[in-house]
Amino acid sequence: MTNEELQEWVEQVSLACFRIPFRHKATFNSRLRTTGGRYFTKSHHIEISRKHLECFGTEEMEKIIKHELCHYHLHLAKGGYRHRDADFKKLLAMVGGARYCKPLPGDKKVQPHRYRLVCVNCRMEYLRKRRVDPRRYACGRCRGKLEMTVLADTAAPSCAPC
Repeated sequence: MTNEELQEWVEQVSLACFRIPFRHKATFNSRLRTTGGRYFTKSHHIEISRKHLECFGTEEMEKIIKHELCHYHLHLAKGGYRHRDADFKKLLAMVGGARYCKPLPGDKKVQPHRYRLVCVNCRMEYLRKRRVDPRRYACGRCRGKLEMTVLADTAAPSCAPC
């Protein structure tokens, strides 16, 4: 698929789902790996990952296009266009866009939790991937002190002597 065909496709999806024309530029960016697309607030252009189209097909790509068009149309309408905004979530659900894109095969796997913080009072557990200083935090349930333990199965392997 060429950039011209992508441009046509984005314009068609915009008219069909949003009933508003897409008047800016849509292009492929083959360097995008962790995201299916990007919307630029200054230029109003959209970039789409070619790799996501190749891996997951047109159905998944249409959901990504709808996601980026939600950013586009809400930003131009001065609405809440960010992922956390209620306007964005509502419009995305209405048009059937993808909230998150699927990870590409071969990409980094999700890291397991390495650390466990346990409240001394109520025994509430908090799992963390990154090391934190338990003295700087308190339990969210009872405001008690936290103790940190390193989970055994993910601890760094010891080096064998040379």
